[in-house]
Amino acid sequence: MLVYLQMIDSEPERSKFEQIYQAYGGLMLYVARRILGSQQDAEDAVHQAFVSIAKNMDKISDPMCTKTRSWVVTIAEHKAIDIYRARQRRAAVPLDEETVGLSFDIPAGGLAAAISRLPARYRTFILLKYDNGYTNEELAHMLGLSYEGVHSLDARAKKQLKKLLKEEGIDV
Repeated sequence: MLVYLQMIDSEPERSKFEQIYQAYGGLMLYVARRILGSQQDAEDAVHQAFVSIAKNMDKISDPMCTKTRSWVVTIAEHKAIDIYRARQRRAAVPLDEETVGLSFDIPAGGLAAAISRLPARYRTFILLKYDNGYTNEELAHMLGLSYEGVHSLDARAKKQLKKLLKEEGIDV
């Protein structure tokens, strides 16, 4: 709660926020969990809702009225729906060196065979970026890398793929 309180300038608004946090936090979590089906995602939605509430404390006159209750629950619902929609658009694929990676039938020779021989991290990156069309920004978020880290991973993966293609006699 301290993080949220640091976002609020005045003491009366901090007091109102504390009342809202204590009175409606559980309800907001319940609503978000019903939409998302996951405790972790629900906690993320409630966090985002409280950040939004902290930024708009000037709109609240009485923290314990039904209008405020409806407003904070609506914010929690909207944040949960945003997370649900994002999750539906793109499923995150965990990338570890130990992960086998995305699987596909290996054709004889050519680009697909070279991709299949890449290390799992490079193979998965190449397939996510060039086959599935994820942007560098999306990949950075999914992989927990900086934007520059994604560029480095891209360069290393392409360099390794180029080396494998040359071994097969394909000049790039």
